Amino acid sequence: MVQDPREPHRQPSVQGSRIDPYVGSYAARTRGMVASEVRALFAVASRPEVVSLAGGMPNVSALPLDDIARIVQQVVSDQGATALQYGSAQGDPVLREHICEVMAEEEIDAASDDVIVTVGSQQALDLVTRVFVDPGDVVLCEAPTYVTAINTFAAFQADIRHVEMDGDGVVPEALEEALERLAAEGRRVKFFYTIPNFQNPAGVTLSAERRTRVLEICQRHGLLVLEDNPYGLLRYDGEPVAPLRAQAPDSVIYLGSFSKTLSPGFRIGWALAPSAVRAKLVLAAESAMLSHSTFNQMVVRRYLTDHAWREQIKDFNEMYRERRDAMLGALDALMPAGTEWTRPDGGFFVWLTLPEGLDSKAMMPRAVNERVAYVPGTGFYASDEGRRSMRLSFCYPTSEQIREGVRRLVGVIEGETELRDTFGGMSPPAAAGDDSPFPDLP
Repeated sequence: MVQDPREPHRQPSVQGSRIDPYVGSYAARTRGMVASEVRALFAVASRPEVVSLAGGMPNVSALPLDDIARIVQQVVSDQGATALQYGSAQGDPVLREHICEVMAEEEIDAASDDVIVTVGSQQALDLVTRVFVDPGDVVLCEAPTYVTAINTFAAFQADIRHVEMDGDGVVPEALEEALERLAAEGRRVKFFYTIPNFQNPAGVTLSAERRTRVLEICQRHGLLVLEDNPYGLLRYDGEPVAPLRAQAPDSVIYLGSFSKTLSPGFRIGWALAPSAVRAKLVLAAESAMLSHSTFNQMVVRRYLTDHAWREQIKDFNEMYRERRDAMLGALDALMPAGTEWTRPDGGFFVWLTLPEGLDSKAMMPRAVNERVAYVPGTGFYASDEGRRSMRLSFCYPTSEQIREGVRRLVGVIEGETELRDTFGGMSPPAAAGDDSPFPDLP
């Protein structure tokens, strides 16, 4: 119907769309909720013909599954009425004592009262951000960093800023410079998020000397450190380095998880925090989900009580060391000139940088066609970085599959290199005000 020109113009109210009728009703914070590069790859990577070097899924088939089944049966038989009931938002007290024993393996002296059990360490990230971050507050992260941490911080409308990292972890001078620059701008920085051991995605470890320097910088600026350590016990070479929390218990919130050293299916992680912060985290957890799964907690606590879990971690380390060596050996033997990669002492990941002019995200269709999957580096930055990089995971495929996956990946890189040499490489990101063409990424 044509509008009468004598009537005032009325802009139609957009309440939704055919795809999502509620699009106009969502909170502003949902703009930061986007699917991660890793999750988007799962559908492809799970196809049996694809060698997946993408997801960081632990190899739970190496667990003593008969023992796990026996423990589950015992919990039901002996403590079923308690295990199937509501629990505490802080977590089972006996399990928290066991968690302190696990942390003691890495020189952390902790009281169980300062531990809060979480739904994996991912919920701990959510709770800490919920408690500390207002919209517009700055969160500092390593560059690159854990993709789902980026999504969590963005969901709470944080301003995510990256700090340079090299083969020895975050660069202290870059951290100092970032804090001074933000202070000059009058910006509020709430915490520095770091994965110091076998970092996800880069695989590097923050050196002992740098840990001391990073803590000194953060303490001088009054900055909280959020230390995420899911891989610390999965070391294959070298000597352990004490966690940041062991050196500065009053200025570090420490996150741990059983997802890598037991099973992600139990969804049991934890946060160790100064007492006042811990109290806030418990209240936030209670409002989010009332209480944890008492059943899962009791299974994990009985596993830690009855099973030789330290020996199980040694078995995991032998298996993962073999797979890491298979990946590094294949990369050494097959990768073309101009390609670089990290050499992790533990954890699950290798960070690979492509030759100049190649784009890991634009290369994905060719990789899928060649039946190999990886995670493009762009997913590990809040900014437009990582286009020449990718994360390769060696934890889930067998050594033979890893070598075949690397072989396929080399073919993909060589094909892209031929295209680069024929038609030119990827264009650099356009500078502000630059109208030069910039290719759309798939």
